[in-house]
Amino acid sequence: MRTRYSFLLGLILLMGCAQDKQPLKGETEFQRNLNAEFKDASKSPLKPKDRRDFTGLDFFKFDSLYVVKASFTKSVDEQPFKMKTTTDRLPTYLKYGQITFDLKGESYTLNIYQDQDLMNEDGFEDYLFLPFLDDTNGDETYGGGRYIDLSIPEGEVMIIDFNTAYNPYCAYDEKYSCPIVPRENYIDVAIRAGVKAFEN
Repeated sequence: MRTRYSFLLGLILLMGCAQDKQPLKGETEFQRNLNAEFKDASKSPLKPKDRRDFTGLDFFKFDSLYVVKASFTKSVDEQPFKMKTTTDRLPTYLKYGQITFDLKGESYTLNIYQDQDLMNEDGFEDYLFLPFLDDTNGDETYGGGRYIDLSIPEGEVMIIDFNTAYNPYCAYDEKYSCPIVPRENYIDVAIRAGVKAFEN
């Protein structure tokens, strides 16, 4: 009797846990991974009140139009500079190079940066940072622009997937210090890909 009771109790607890563990939303691996990060209290930039009922970020539907092949040109003789942020913090960046790509019949050029402190950390030696502004900002997407993570390419071609564009942490909690997108990285086109504005 006791064994049967224990079994039933275990089954009820297991079913309860299964019901609590909702599958992560997301059409792509990038979306599912980002949602998992935001749900994890140890990694999430969300305020506790927002994380409590969090079920997933709002994304544009994946669109291969926004996966572009870009020509990459490495910068020469660039000097490190202090990048402005949303706080008094001034991290040191280097303009690592430029990418040029075609989208919707127009050609665009953006700067890519390297965080001079982050490059000394394990796993980030090849990390590059692409912040950008576009015509969705302040409407469909966060007003301060969005970011894309990249790696140093082996050649002169890079694949830029705007479907992986994400918001600065400041979009979720003003306590964070986020790099401000340089004005030269504005492109006058609507990039309807990646993460949308956060509604809390």
